[in-house]
Amino acid sequence: MQAIRKRYFPALAEYIRSGSEASLFQATELGKMLGNVHPEEIIAVHDECMQTLVLNVESEEGIRLYNRSFMFLIELMVAYRFRNDTEKTTEQKFTEMREMLFKSHRSSERVKNKYENVLQHMDSGIALFDSNGTLTFVNLMLARMLDIPRKTLVGRTIRGLMLHPKLTRSTRKMIVRLYKEAILRRNRYFEFQDNAGRHFLVTVTYGDQLEGDILISIKDVSEYKQIEQTAYQNDKLAMLGKIAAAIAHEIRNPLTSIRGFIQLLRPHLLQLGKDEYARIIVAEIDRANDIIYEFLNSSKPTAPMKQEVSINALLKEVILLTESEALMRGCLIQLEAYEETLLVSIDVKQVKQVILNIMKNSLDAIEEINGSRNGRIDVIVQRTPEGVEITLRDNGKGMDRTTLGRLFDPFFTTKEAGTGLGLSVSYRIIRNHGGTIRVDSVPDEGTSFMIHLPLIS
Repeated sequence: MQAIRKRYFPALAEYIRSGSEASLFQATELGKMLGNVHPEEIIAVHDECMQTLVLNVESEEGIRLYNRSFMFLIELMVAYRFRNDTEKTTEQKFTEMREMLFKSHRSSERVKNKYENVLQHMDSGIALFDSNGTLTFVNLMLARMLDIPRKTLVGRTIRGLMLHPKLTRSTRKMIVRLYKEAILRRNRYFEFQDNAGRHFLVTVTYGDQLEGDILISIKDVSEYKQIEQTAYQNDKLAMLGKIAAAIAHEIRNPLTSIRGFIQLLRPHLLQLGKDEYARIIVAEIDRANDIIYEFLNSSKPTAPMKQEVSINALLKEVILLTESEALMRGCLIQLEAYEETLLVSIDVKQVKQVILNIMKNSLDAIEEINGSRNGRIDVIVQRTPEGVEITLRDNGKGMDRTTLGRLFDPFFTTKEAGTGLGLSVSYRIIRNHGGTIRVDSVPDEGTSFMIHLPLIS
């Protein structure tokens, strides 16, 4: 078998590469030389050689190569049969030859099905349009992305897809975006984001490589974007730490001196009836010191001094601290705890600061709805396979995607008097505890913060 393959493979490869009459003549010569070989062995060698040739090509190209190889095999088998079988009639010879060729065809169908099966179960959505703009293939993943059965998609043009009756508004916008970028602008790579906040990477292969067809691949890269955003956030916080270390003392020292001298001058200002000036100056200096303190903590919070506590007890204490302010703003705070003995090892002061920061933001967001509905903050505690998750959910004004994307950036704030440091501090504190903090929000409906902390093992 190996000796046959040694002759067969280069001759077949030459014909598939060139398709010339001269290379096809080699099939005839080779058929005459295989007099003592059983026909099934020839078919087996052909299949083995073809599997090697199509191993590293795309599925469509592999099918084309198989189809082209049949001519080589037919020539070879005709020469083989007429060389060795003089007793059988021509009809008998062609009947046998047809059966063997059918076997080879079934083998190529298996290869084709294997490639198609791979395409169907890829984690990317795949669509193939022919030169007339008609969809000829769509895999399962893309059908799931569009939330439409595959059988109702194939055979439609892009315009037909946009007019599909089962298409949602957001999906129709996605197809319009694909049409503009891939067909009109002919961009080979581009990214877009849907209404749910998912990020997609689109790769387009155009007709010059696919004989006029257009292959579109769509991959959900939301997880990669989240990792990228986390790395970007960490880089910014690291840079902030270097800046903070350089300027903190340079600013705080003169502020301390100014505050001391104002206190010394206060009796004289009191005699002049200007004590209010001194009070305002001291208050503004204290406010500047607080900003610097937050700035330092946002860049490098102190290492957590952990102790074992009940997370439910901690949350009840935080709710007690904010309940009076919530009532004054017409807001109800509700705690939902499904287990009483969820113990965590945390720095109580730091985690309490995180919860208070988020609570204050929730109260501000509820205040901005101007009493259009009763304010409510739900604090939900539940066990997860990896630890404990605290959800703080409000029904305030919510946030758009742009705001969500920058929420943990230092100095980013939507408040007039905000410093933009509270949430960046919270992000770093939870991260230093080995936990995660996520946020989800819908404009005009509310916001949910999900804090995950590891349980004591």
